[in-house]
Formats: sequence, structure tokens, C-alpha cells
Amino acid sequence: MQIKNIIFDLGGVLVEIDYDATIKAFQKLGITNFDEFFSQLKQNHLFDKWDIGKITPKQFRDDLRKISGIPMTDESIDNAWNAMLGGFPATKIPMLDQVAKNYRTFLLSNTNAIHIPYFKDRMMKTHVIEGLETFFEKLYYSHEVGMRKPDVEIFDHVINDKGLNPAETLFFDDTLMHVQGARRAGLLAYWIDVSREDVTEFFNAGELTEQFMLKLQNQSAESFL
Repeated sequence: MQIKNIIFDLGGVLVEIDYDATIKAFQKLGITNFDEFFSQLKQNHLFDKWDIGKITPKQFRDDLRKISGIPMTDESIDNAWNAMLGGFPATKIPMLDQVAKNYRTFLLSNTNAIHIPYFKDRMMKTHVIEGLETFFEKLYYSHEVGMRKPDVEIFDHVINDKGLNPAETLFFDDTLMHVQGARRAGLLAYWIDVSREDVTEFFNAGELTEQFMLKLQNQSAESFL
């Protein structure tokens, strides 16, 4: 098994994320049942459209106000929506720099037009880095390409756009169904259990370790995948 390309997920894999923080923030704004139509695994159709760029930030905010019946300000909506985004650990910076010297690296994330400007601003303030472009050959954001994980089409898009061999391409994600989607597209894929693993553990001087390759083989054989 020779790996030449690595595709990283963003939230959970590289950036700390807490979905409950956004649920609680909207609950404080008065949407007491926000958790009923938004979670990591099941989303209201509004959020699906938002993820693939079918609606603008203005439409997203207006629809949230309409659905909830609560006259929230644009700023309060944005703050609550961005509450899920945690920090970008400094340990990820040298790892990504080193990995990019040994593999072609890409980012594939389900995200949106409110998260990205906020995240870029935090990267500049925290690490004096203008954005994730510095670490990857190309970034694929769901709201820009009009597709989202776990649909096979978004993985096919990355493969075809960069002429990648799926059998030589590894995908990291912390959401199981996204890993399943990647495997349906023919990619090697590893589900990271963020409660006990960190992606930095899988590399040594920018190269995948033998221990990780064994973990990948073992996980690939497990029935739940």
C-alpha cells in the first residue's frame, strides 16, 4: 500500500469543534429546541442547503429567524453559529508543514460562508497565518463546490480535479459516515476517534508511521466500516 496523497477534514481533525456550544448559544437566544433540527449527524434541510452554498448568509439568517420566530440580530446569529469552532492547536502547524513535504495534501470540509471568514480571522490573530491555503495544494469547501460529504460525488470531484489515484490517496475524518462515503469512492480512509486519537500521532517527521499503517489496515477490515 503506497500512499502519495492525503486529504484532511477540517473540523475535529485539525480544528477543535464543539457542536453543543452552538446548540447552547442558540438556546440562550431563545431557540430552546435547536438541538432537534441540528446535530453533527442529522440536519434540517436548511443546513444541508447552507452547506452546499444554495443559500446566502442573508437567506440563512432570515430562514433561522423565520423557523424560530425569534427576531435575532445578524451578529447574534453569526456569533452563535461560530461558537462551535474551537482553536487550531499549534501542534498541527509543524505537522502540516512536514506532511506537505512528503505527500500531496488537500483539505475537504463541509463548511459555509460564515465559518470561513471567522476562522481565517482567528488564524491571523492566533498564529499570524493568513489562512489554510499555506498548508495545502488546494482547499475544497462544500459551500464553494456545491457538494458535501458523505456524498460520493464530492470525493470524485477532488479525485478528478487533481488527477489523483484513489488507491494512493488517504482521507482522514472524524465522522464515520464521511469515511464510509470516501471508501465508496475508492479512497483509503481512516476514521479518527477524537476522544482518544489525534492526527498528529500518525506521523513522524511528516511521514505516516508503521503503527498507523497497521491501524489503517485493521480498521479497514472492521465490519462497521
